[in-house]
Amino acid sequence: MGNTIFGVDVGGTTVKIGMFDKDGNKLDVWEIPTRTGEGGINILPDIAASIQEKMTNQGLSREDVVGIGIGVPGPVDDTGTVHVAVNLGWGTFNISETMEGLTGIPTAAGNDANVAALGECWKGGGKGHKDMVLVTLGTGVGGGIIANGRLLTGATGAGGEIGHIHIDDNETDRCNCGNYGCFEESASATGVVRLAKRMLAATKEDSTLRGKRLTARLVLDEAKNGDKVAVKIAEQYGYYLGKGLAVVASVTNPEMIVLGGGVSRAGGILIDMLKPSFIKYCFPGARDCKFALATLGNDAGMYGAARLVLQK
Repeated sequence: MGNTIFGVDVGGTTVKIGMFDKDGNKLDVWEIPTRTGEGGINILPDIAASIQEKMTNQGLSREDVVGIGIGVPGPVDDTGTVHVAVNLGWGTFNISETMEGLTGIPTAAGNDANVAALGECWKGGGKGHKDMVLVTLGTGVGGGIIANGRLLTGATGAGGEIGHIHIDDNETDRCNCGNYGCFEESASATGVVRLAKRMLAATKEDSTLRGKRLTARLVLDEAKNGDKVAVKIAEQYGYYLGKGLAVVASVTNPEMIVLGGGVSRAGGILIDMLKPSFIKYCFPGARDCKFALATLGNDAGMYGAARLVLQK
């Protein structure tokens, strides 16, 4: 039986490909461009050719390879069918069957955020826990839910879209999904900046934030440094973050919530900020949930894709 797995993380600009053994040890990693033109018709053939070239260079036969795992930016159901991936130019088709036809190697496919959650659960911040939620705090808010060690994907692969939980009836700006008051609007890096602009406009209090290009990192760094306005913004951000995660925990009852994405680089202060409202709003039976920071960074998708092969 083979011992090699290829984990593939398909992004809008580049495709990251990792070669792993069955124990999750990373043996090699490389990137190729994502050719999204012509409806993304070249993406999977490019991946297949790159993997086959690596196998030739490493002296690997098909029998040496357990499988290929692929994470893509779109909803993917349990059959490996993607239900439209706009950033790649894809419509609806079966990724697993297509890649198997190109390579002759068994292939498992999943949504990139869900797959990243599987990676963090296997070898990252959630290692050792079977019930875990990954929350990625970046330009938007993504996530993945692991229940009893396996991905919770839903009927069409849209499970884990925690960024679109409704948490604020008073929000007047429209979310990218078309709704108002989504978790993503307040808990993302973009949300930190929105909160900062509103608070700075509402007060004349001196702040080191004034006159600077506002970013989530700047706001949270200045909060650490004791800037009073930045502290207020951070506290408000923590309120929304904790409130949204309380909903997630009340529904999924995870052992651990792992925080990833650019905002998570703020470190432990993030966990300190969210806990008061998390405890306030969470169902009592789920309040003992632990929090941790993601550790795999941009490699989480490759690890998770490899893990997906072993589970399939």
